[in-house]
Amino acid sequence: MSAVDKAFHGLRHMIATGRLGAGERIPPEADLCEELGVSRGSLREAVRMLAALGVIEPRHGSGTYVSQLRPEDVIGSLSLTLELLPLTGLLEVYEIRRVLEAHVAAQAAARCTPETVGTLFSLIEAMEATDDPAQASELDHRFHSEIARIGGNPTLASLLSVFRARSRKYQVFTLPEGPELRRKSDEDHRVLATAIADRDPVAAAGAAQAHVAQTERWLRAFMPPVGEDDSPS
Repeated sequence: MSAVDKAFHGLRHMIATGRLGAGERIPPEADLCEELGVSRGSLREAVRMLAALGVIEPRHGSGTYVSQLRPEDVIGSLSLTLELLPLTGLLEVYEIRRVLEAHVAAQAAARCTPETVGTLFSLIEAMEATDDPAQASELDHRFHSEIARIGGNPTLASLLSVFRARSRKYQVFTLPEGPELRRKSDEDHRVLATAIADRDPVAAAGAAQAHVAQTERWLRAFMPPVGEDDSPS
């Protein structure tokens, strides 16, 4: 194990065991270096790694603190590695996404209000009105993020946002088949939003799962094994 790894796992253990709690300032460098048996350089690199993961927060002029360790923030750091997945890996993730999107859609159907339903249909109308694939992709992301937000679990919303961010790197709407794919995607959105507006969790879950499965089929059919553009979510 390298010195950086030793420092990284040592700090991680302190946080995981509760020795360093959320929001707490970490001990001085000299004390940590002595306890962990590493140099200042190795310790600082470990701190940078943990900061990138959202676990530690360096504060200018104040010190370095353990973050609030909110699940949604920590899960959001998965984007650092999930963004590296090739298409084959992303397609495996879609099996997880189908289940989670169905769950949050069902929750949204149970918790929606006239205002949130109005927001969903406004986003659909904006998607249907634009000819810009990039704008359509962004509106699509906002539509699904709003459903997850209505569902009421910030951790699930964060995880699904990470999944969607990776899938958006693949753009099927710009393919020759794009207009027809856009039309089918827009139809799926209306079916999903209608089920939520009807406060029908079973229908909403089914619509969400079918929509994600359709996007997965498009990726399998139209995208090469390696590609880096934007896509529907």
